[in-house]
Amino acid sequence: MKPLASRTKFLVLACAGLTLAACAPRVPDSGAAMREAQLTGRYQDQPATFGAPAGGTIASSELAAAGIDLDRRGGVQASPTNAAPIASGGAAISDEQSFEAVANRETIQSDAERRAQQAAAYQVIQPTALPQRTGETGPNLVEYALNAPNKRGQEWYSRFILGTMGNRFERNCASYRSPDDAQRDFLLRGGPNRDPKGIDPDGDGFACGWDPAPFLAAVGR
Repeated sequence: MKPLASRTKFLVLACAGLTLAACAPRVPDSGAAMREAQLTGRYQDQPATFGAPAGGTIASSELAAAGIDLDRRGGVQASPTNAAPIASGGAAISDEQSFEAVANRETIQSDAERRAQQAAAYQVIQPTALPQRTGETGPNLVEYALNAPNKRGQEWYSRFILGTMGNRFERNCASYRSPDDAQRDFLLRGGPNRDPKGIDPDGDGFACGWDPAPFLAAVGR
Protein backbone atom coordinates (compact mmCIF):
# COMPACT_ATOMS: atom_id res chain seq x y z
CA MET A 1 0.00 0.00 0.00
CA LYS A 2 1.35 3.40 -1.08
CA PRO A 3 2.04 6.06 1.48
CA LEU A 4 -0.51 8.88 1.86
CA ALA A 5 1.99 11.53 0.60
CA SER A 6 2.59 9.64 -2.63
CA ARG A 7 -1.12 9.25 -3.37
CA THR A 8 -1.73 12.91 -2.64
CA LYS A 9 1.05 13.92 -5.06
CA PHE A 10 -0.39 11.64 -7.77
CA LEU A 11 -3.87 13.15 -7.40
CA VAL A 12 -2.46 16.69 -7.65
CA LEU A 13 -0.58 15.86 -10.87
CA ALA A 14 -3.61 14.17 -12.36
CA CYS A 15 -5.82 17.20 -11.69
CA ALA A 16 -3.22 19.48 -13.18
CA GLY A 17 -3.09 17.33 -16.32
CA LEU A 18 -6.87 17.38 -16.70
CA THR A 19 -6.94 21.15 -16.26
CA LEU A 20 -4.33 21.69 -18.99
CA ALA A 21 -6.16 19.32 -21.34
CA ALA A 22 -9.40 21.25 -20.82
CA CYS A 23 -7.69 24.58 -21.57
CA ALA A 24 -5.92 23.41 -24.76
CA PRO A 25 -7.57 24.58 -28.03
CA ARG A 26 -9.39 22.00 -30.08
CA VAL A 27 -7.71 21.13 -33.36
CA PRO A 28 -10.23 20.69 -36.17
CA ASP A 29 -10.17 17.67 -38.39
CA SER A 30 -7.74 18.37 -41.24
CA GLY A 31 -10.08 16.91 -43.86
CA ALA A 32 -13.68 17.77 -43.06
CA ALA A 33 -12.95 21.12 -41.38
CA MET A 34 -10.74 22.36 -44.18
CA ARG A 35 -13.33 21.39 -46.83
CA GLU A 36 -16.08 23.08 -44.80
CA ALA A 37 -13.98 26.23 -44.54
CA GLN A 38 -13.35 26.17 -48.30
CA LEU A 39 -17.07 25.85 -49.10
CA THR A 40 -18.66 28.11 -46.47
CA GLY A 41 -15.80 30.10 -44.95
CA ARG A 42 -16.47 28.71 -41.46
CA TYR A 43 -15.12 26.01 -39.17
CA GLN A 44 -17.71 24.02 -37.27
CA ASP A 45 -17.49 24.54 -33.45
CA GLN A 46 -14.24 26.47 -33.86
CA PRO A 47 -13.44 28.51 -30.74
CA ALA A 48 -12.51 32.18 -30.96
CA THR A 49 -9.01 31.43 -29.61
CA PHE A 50 -8.04 30.09 -33.07
CA GLY A 51 -7.91 33.67 -34.42
CA ALA A 52 -11.53 33.89 -35.54
CA PRO A 53 -14.42 35.90 -34.12
CA ALA A 54 -16.82 34.30 -31.71
CA GLY A 55 -19.17 33.45 -34.60
CA GLY A 56 -16.63 31.00 -36.01
CA THR A 57 -15.67 32.88 -39.22
CA ILE A 58 -12.05 32.33 -40.25
CA ALA A 59 -10.03 35.27 -41.52
CA SER A 60 -9.15 35.04 -45.22
CA SER A 61 -5.49 35.63 -44.40
CA GLU A 62 -5.42 32.52 -42.21
CA LEU A 63 -7.14 30.47 -44.90
CA ALA A 64 -4.64 31.70 -47.47
CA ALA A 65 -1.78 30.75 -45.14
CA ALA A 66 -3.31 27.26 -44.87
CA GLY A 67 -3.34 26.93 -48.67
CA ILE A 68 -7.11 27.45 -49.09
CA ASP A 69 -8.21 29.75 -51.91
CA LEU A 70 -11.83 30.85 -51.56
CA ASP A 71 -11.63 33.12 -54.62
CA ARG A 72 -10.99 30.53 -57.29
CA ARG A 73 -12.03 31.38 -60.82
CA GLY A 74 -11.62 27.87 -62.23
CA GLY A 75 -15.24 26.81 -61.58
CA VAL A 76 -17.95 26.29 -58.96
CA GLN A 77 -16.94 24.18 -55.97
CA ALA A 78 -19.05 21.06 -55.45
CA SER A 79 -21.43 21.22 -52.53
CA PRO A 80 -24.82 19.68 -51.67
CA THR A 81 -26.08 23.22 -51.02
CA ASN A 82 -25.33 24.41 -54.56
CA ALA A 83 -28.33 25.07 -56.78
CA ALA A 84 -29.00 22.59 -59.54
CA PRO A 85 -27.53 23.63 -62.91
CA ILE A 86 -29.91 25.20 -65.39
CA ALA A 87 -30.01 23.51 -68.77
CA SER A 88 -29.36 25.78 -71.75
CA GLY A 89 -32.47 26.44 -73.81
CA GLY A 90 -30.76 26.58 -77.20
CA ALA A 91 -32.91 26.72 -80.32
CA ALA A 92 -33.41 23.52 -82.27
CA ILE A 93 -31.69 23.08 -85.61
CA SER A 94 -33.59 24.09 -88.70
CA ASP A 95 -35.51 21.65 -90.86
CA GLU A 96 -32.92 21.91 -93.64
CA GLN A 97 -30.12 20.97 -91.22
CA SER A 98 -31.91 17.96 -89.77
CA PHE A 99 -30.76 14.78 -91.48
CA GLU A 100 -33.85 12.92 -90.32
CA ALA A 101 -36.24 15.59 -91.63
CA VAL A 102 -34.51 15.81 -95.01
CA ALA A 103 -34.32 12.01 -95.34
CA ASN A 104 -38.06 11.73 -94.68
CA ARG A 105 -38.90 14.47 -97.17
CA GLU A 106 -36.40 13.95 -100.02
CA THR A 107 -35.50 10.95 -102.14
CA ILE A 108 -32.83 10.27 -104.73
CA GLN A 109 -35.42 10.80 -107.47
CA SER A 110 -36.63 14.13 -106.08
CA ASP A 111 -33.05 15.34 -105.69
CA ALA A 112 -32.32 14.45 -109.34
CA GLU A 113 -35.44 16.30 -110.49
CA ARG A 114 -34.42 19.41 -108.54
CA ARG A 115 -30.94 19.35 -110.05
CA ALA A 116 -32.47 19.05 -113.53
CA GLN A 117 -34.67 22.08 -112.86
CA GLN A 118 -31.67 24.11 -111.73
CA ALA A 119 -29.72 23.10 -114.84
CA ALA A 120 -32.63 24.14 -117.08
CA ALA A 121 -32.79 27.54 -115.41
CA TYR A 122 -29.05 28.15 -115.90
CA GLN A 123 -28.37 30.88 -118.45
CA VAL A 124 -25.10 31.87 -120.10
CA ILE A 125 -24.85 35.58 -120.86
CA GLN A 126 -22.61 36.37 -123.79
CA PRO A 127 -20.23 39.33 -123.44
CA THR A 128 -21.02 42.46 -125.41
CA ALA A 129 -18.92 45.35 -126.62
CA LEU A 130 -18.16 48.17 -124.22
CA PRO A 131 -20.41 51.18 -124.62
CA GLN A 132 -18.97 54.15 -126.44
CA ARG A 133 -18.73 57.46 -124.65
CA THR A 134 -20.90 60.15 -126.11
CA GLY A 135 -20.20 63.85 -126.21
CA GLU A 136 -16.98 65.79 -125.80
CA THR A 137 -14.94 64.46 -122.90
CA GLY A 138 -11.82 66.51 -123.50
CA PRO A 139 -8.21 65.36 -123.75
CA ASN A 140 -7.30 61.97 -122.35
CA LEU A 141 -4.87 62.71 -119.51
CA VAL A 142 -3.91 59.04 -119.12
CA GLU A 143 -2.94 58.76 -122.76
CA TYR A 144 -0.99 62.02 -122.60
CA ALA A 145 0.91 60.93 -119.47
CA LEU A 146 1.89 57.59 -121.00
CA ASN A 147 3.00 59.14 -124.29
CA ALA A 148 4.85 62.18 -122.94
CA PRO A 149 8.47 62.24 -124.23
CA ASN A 150 9.91 63.80 -121.07
CA LYS A 151 9.60 63.89 -117.31
CA ARG A 152 8.20 66.57 -115.07
CA GLY A 153 10.56 69.55 -114.80
CA GLN A 154 12.48 68.61 -117.96
CA GLU A 155 12.14 71.45 -120.47
CA TRP A 156 10.85 70.14 -123.78
CA TYR A 157 8.92 73.02 -125.36
CA SER A 158 9.96 76.61 -125.96
CA ARG A 159 8.19 79.36 -124.06
CA PHE A 160 7.90 83.10 -124.59
CA ILE A 161 9.94 84.62 -121.77
CA LEU A 162 7.85 87.78 -121.44
CA GLY A 163 4.71 85.71 -121.15
CA THR A 164 6.00 84.00 -118.01
CA MET A 165 6.97 87.13 -116.09
CA GLY A 166 5.09 88.41 -113.04
CA ASN A 167 2.47 86.49 -111.10
CA ARG A 168 0.50 85.39 -114.12
CA PHE A 169 1.35 81.72 -113.50
CA GLU A 170 0.10 81.73 -109.90
CA ARG A 171 -3.00 83.74 -110.71
CA ASN A 172 -4.11 81.55 -113.61
CA CYS A 173 -3.36 78.25 -111.86
CA ALA A 174 -5.41 79.39 -108.86
CA SER A 175 -8.49 79.56 -111.08
CA TYR A 176 -8.57 75.77 -111.55
CA ARG A 177 -10.07 73.32 -109.07
CA SER A 178 -7.27 70.77 -109.52
CA PRO A 179 -4.07 70.17 -111.51
CA ASP A 180 -6.04 67.74 -113.69
CA ASP A 181 -8.44 70.52 -114.72
CA ALA A 182 -5.48 72.80 -115.45
CA GLN A 183 -3.73 70.16 -117.58
CA ARG A 184 -6.92 69.38 -119.48
CA ASP A 185 -7.56 73.06 -120.25
CA PHE A 186 -3.90 73.49 -121.15
CA LEU A 187 -4.19 70.76 -123.78
CA LEU A 188 -7.50 72.16 -125.09
CA ARG A 189 -5.81 75.54 -125.67
CA GLY A 190 -3.05 74.12 -127.86
CA GLY A 191 -0.68 72.61 -125.31
CA PRO A 192 1.89 71.39 -124.96
CA ASN A 193 3.29 73.28 -127.93
CA ARG A 194 1.44 76.45 -127.07
CA ASP A 195 0.84 77.99 -123.66
CA PRO A 196 -1.46 81.01 -124.09
CA LYS A 197 -2.26 81.33 -120.36
CA GLY A 198 1.33 80.92 -119.14
CA ILE A 199 0.57 77.96 -116.90
CA ASP A 200 3.56 75.92 -118.14
CA PRO A 201 6.44 78.39 -117.72
CA ASP A 202 9.21 75.75 -117.55
CA GLY A 203 8.13 74.16 -120.87
CA ASP A 204 7.88 70.55 -119.64
CA GLY A 205 4.35 70.20 -121.04
CA PHE A 206 2.72 69.81 -117.61
CA ALA A 207 0.58 72.75 -116.50
CA CYS A 208 0.33 74.03 -112.90
CA GLY A 209 2.54 71.29 -111.51
CA TRP A 210 0.51 68.42 -112.96
CA ASP A 211 2.47 65.16 -112.49
CA PRO A 212 2.20 62.14 -114.84
CA ALA A 213 4.07 59.89 -112.35
CA PRO A 214 0.93 58.20 -110.85
CA PHE A 215 -0.24 57.15 -114.30
CA LEU A 216 3.19 55.78 -115.17
CA ALA A 217 3.39 53.90 -111.87
CA ALA A 218 0.02 52.28 -112.58
CA VAL A 219 1.47 50.58 -115.65
CA GLY A 220 4.81 49.78 -114.05
CA ARG A 221 6.86 52.52 -115.63
